[in-house]
Amino acid sequence: MGEKKRSTWATRGTFILAAIGSAVGLGNAWRFPGLAAKHGGGTFLVVYLAAMFVLGIPLLMMEVSIARKLHKGAGESMRGVCKKMEFTGWAATANAFVIVTYYSAVFAWVLMMIFGAIKFAGMTGDSEAASNVFANLTQTTWDVTGYTIPIPVLISLVVAWLLMYYCIRDGAHSVGKVVKYTVFLPVILLLIMAVKGCTMPGAGAGLAQFFIPHLDALSDPSLWIDAIGQVFYSLSICMAIMFAYGSYLQEDSNVAVDCTIIAVGDAAVSVLSGIVMFSTMGGVGMLENISDSGIATAFIIYPQAIVNLTSVGWFNALFGMIFYLMLVTLAIDSAFSIVEGVSTSLADKFHMDHKKTTRWVCCVAAVISLLYTTRAGLAWLDIVDNWTNQVNLILIGVLECIAVGWCFDTNKVIKEINRNTTGYRMPAGWFHISIKYISPILLVILFCWNMYSLFVLKGGVYGYAVWAEFLAGWLVSILVFTSGIWIRLIVKKKEKNGFVESEVVWEETK
Repeated sequence: MGEKKRSTWATRGTFILAAIGSAVGLGNAWRFPGLAAKHGGGTFLVVYLAAMFVLGIPLLMMEVSIARKLHKGAGESMRGVCKKMEFTGWAATANAFVIVTYYSAVFAWVLMMIFGAIKFAGMTGDSEAASNVFANLTQTTWDVTGYTIPIPVLISLVVAWLLMYYCIRDGAHSVGKVVKYTVFLPVILLLIMAVKGCTMPGAGAGLAQFFIPHLDALSDPSLWIDAIGQVFYSLSICMAIMFAYGSYLQEDSNVAVDCTIIAVGDAAVSVLSGIVMFSTMGGVGMLENISDSGIATAFIIYPQAIVNLTSVGWFNALFGMIFYLMLVTLAIDSAFSIVEGVSTSLADKFHMDHKKTTRWVCCVAAVISLLYTTRAGLAWLDIVDNWTNQVNLILIGVLECIAVGWCFDTNKVIKEINRNTTGYRMPAGWFHISIKYISPILLVILFCWNMYSLFVLKGGVYGYAVWAEFLAGWLVSILVFTSGIWIRLIVKKKEKNGFVESEVVWEETK
C-alpha cells in the first residue's frame, strides 16, 4: 500500500508565517529584553545579531532543507542523513515533547493573567500588590512542595490545550489558517505598547540603554554565551519543529530566502519587544528592575510597571490585558508548533494517521502538564526548563552538526538550500565553516559554560532538593538521549507483526 499523500503549505507566505510564529515566542518578549538589560543593552543587541547570522541562519537552513528533501520529520530526516545518527532526531523530538508539557502551563498562566490583569484597576501605584497577583492566583509555594491544583490554573490549562489542538488538528492545513492572525496580532499589540512606552517621560533613557553599545561589556564571556544561547533557543532549531515544517514545503520553495526572512522576522520582534520593555520600564523609573528571568519579568516585575503607568486604574488594567494578550498570541504559535514537530516525527516513523497521532500527543502531554498546574508547578517547571534548554538542546545541536557536517556531506545540503534561488544564495564557504566548525564549537563552549555554572558556581545544585533535580533534570535528560533506543526496540517488535520501515534515501537532484 502506498503512503498517504503528504499535505503541503498552501502558499509560500503561509510557511514563512508559520515558521516565524514558531520562532517568535515568549523568549522574544521577556528573555531577550532581560538579557539585553543584563549586558548593557546595545552591546548585547550587536552580539546577538552577529550570532544570528553566523550560527542561527545556517542551522535553520540546514534543518528546513533536509526535511524538504526527504519529506520527513526529525527522526526520519536524521536517518536519511546518517542511519547511525537517527537517535539525534529522536532526542530532538523527545526533548520537544518534554518542553511542550511545561510550555503549555506557561501558556495557561498568561491566559489566566489576561483576566487577572483586571485586578490592576484597583492597585494604582501599589507595586507590591501588583507583584503578588500571579503568586496569589497560582498559589505557588516556590518549591517542590504542595500538589493541590488551583481551579483558575486548571481551567486555563484545559483552554490552552483545546486551543493548541484546534490549531494543529489538520497539520499544515489548519496551521495555515491560524497563523494569518496569530503572527500579525502580537506585532500589532507590541506596536501599541511601544507607542505608549515611547511617549512616556523617561522613555528616552530606556531606549538609550537598549540601543547604545558599551564596548567594555564585550570582554564579559557571559555576554557571548547568553547571546549565542538566545539565538539558538529563539529560532526553534533542534526541536523537531523546523523538520516538520520543512517537510511540508513544495519542491519549488526557496529555502535560502525564506529562512533568512524567518530569522530576520524573529530578530525584529525581539528588538520590538526590547523597545517596549525598555521604554516602559524607563517611563516608570524601573530600568534597574528588568530581570533576565522570563517568569519574574512577565508575572512579577512588569505588573509593577503596569500599575505605575498612569493614575487611571482602568487604563492600567486595560494595558495589562493587552500585554498578556500579546504574550498569548506569541505563546500559541510556539506551543502548537512543538506538538506538530513531535506528532510529525512519530506519524512518519510508524506510518500512523497524523490527526490521530496529534490527538494522542496532546492527550498524553496534557496529562503530564498537570504537574505544572499544582502549587509546586513553578519549581518543577524551573528545573525541567533548565535541563531541557541548558543541557539537552545544546547537545542536540552539537549532534546535528556532527551528523550533517562530519557523517554526511555539507555540499549536498548547500546544494539543496540554494536549489531554487538565483540572486540571493547561502555562501557555500560560510555554510561549511558554520556547520562543521563554528556552530559545534560555540555550542560546546556554551554547554561547558553551563556545566561550569552549575557545578562550580552553584555547587552542583540548581536551587532545589537534590532528588527533585535528579528526577526532573538528569533523569529527563537520560530519557531524552535514550529515546532513540526505545524507538528502535518498538520498531523491532512491530517488525515481527509485519511492520516495514520506510526507505529514507537522499537522492541527488538532477
